[in-house]
Amino acid sequence: MKSPIRVAITGAAGQLAYSLIFRVASGEVFGADQPLHLNLLEIPPAMKALHGVGMELDDCSYPLLRGMTLTDKAEEAFNGISWGLLVGSKPRGPGMERKDLLTENGKIFVGQGKALERAAPELRVLVVGNPANTNCLIALKNARSIPAERFHAMTRLDHNRARAQLAGKAGVGIDKVTNVTIWGNHSATQFPDFLHAKIGGQPVTDVISERAWLEGDFITTVQKRGAAIIEARGLSSAASAANAAIDHVKSMLAATPKGDWISSGVLSNGKSYGIPEGIVSSFPVRSNGKGGWEIVQGLEISEFARRKIDASVKELQEERAVIADLLG
Repeated sequence: MKSPIRVAITGAAGQLAYSLIFRVASGEVFGADQPLHLNLLEIPPAMKALHGVGMELDDCSYPLLRGMTLTDKAEEAFNGISWGLLVGSKPRGPGMERKDLLTENGKIFVGQGKALERAAPELRVLVVGNPANTNCLIALKNARSIPAERFHAMTRLDHNRARAQLAGKAGVGIDKVTNVTIWGNHSATQFPDFLHAKIGGQPVTDVISERAWLEGDFITTVQKRGAAIIEARGLSSAASAANAAIDHVKSMLAATPKGDWISSGVLSNGKSYGIPEGIVSSFPVRSNGKGGWEIVQGLEISEFARRKIDASVKELQEERAVIADLLG
C-alpha cells in the first residue's frame, strides 16, 4: 500500500463539492491503492454543514480515507497537500456586475494562492470555482514558489459537453468522439472547436454534414449549457462539474492516449496559437502521466476559428485588467 497523500477541497460544504468529495474518498480518482487524507476548507458560516459532511464521510467507512481536516483556514487546509481542488468561489449575486464578481473572488484566490506555499513539493492545483481562468491566474501569481505549470483552470466540463453534443448528433457513443478542443475562457465566449475533432477517426465535418449546425447550435449549446441547466432544474450543474473535475485529475495522472488530447486552462507563454502571454486560456493539452503536460502544437487555425478564439482571449485580457492589482 502506498503512503497516504493529502488532498484539499475548498467550498467543501457546497453542492459541487458534495458531488465530488465522496468519489475522491472512495478511491475512484487517485486509485484503489492510494490512501488519502482529506483537507476540507469552508468559510466560517458553513462550518456546521461541513461537520455534517465529515460525519457522512465517517459513516461511509471508506478504507482508503485515513483522516480528515475540517477547517476555515486556508493555511491549515493546504498544509502538505499534493492536490488542491479549488471548488469554492463566491457566486454572482443580484445586481452584481462581472467586474465585481472578479474582484470579490480575486481576494479569495489571493489568500489561497499565498496559502498554497505550505503545500507539498509535487503539488498540483485545479481551479474549478468561477470565473475559473482568472481565479487560476490570481492564485498562481500569488503562489510565488510554485511553478505556474502546476496550475490548471477547469474547462473539462465544456470539453465533455462538446463531446456529448457531437456524439448525440452523429448517433454514436461518446468514446467515438476524440480531439475536441475548448479554446479561451470558461464562459459564454469560449470556442468549442469541431474543426479538429474526430468521430470514429474521421473528421467531424465528414460525419456531420450540417455545417450550419456545427457553426451555430453546436457552439452556442456548449457555451450556454450551464445557464440552460440552471433554467431547467433551478440549480447549477454541480454533478457534471464534479465529474469533469474527476476526469481532469484522472487525465493528468495517466498518459493521454496517442493521437488524442484534452482541454485545460493553462498559463499562456505567448508562443502558441497567437494567444498572448500572461492569461490562463484553454488549449488542447496532452499529459505524460508523470505530472507533466504540453500544449498540442501544429493545429491549423481557420479564419472562423481565429475570430472565435480572439473574442474569448479579449475577454480574458479584460478580466486580467480588472484584477491587475491582485497579481502579486
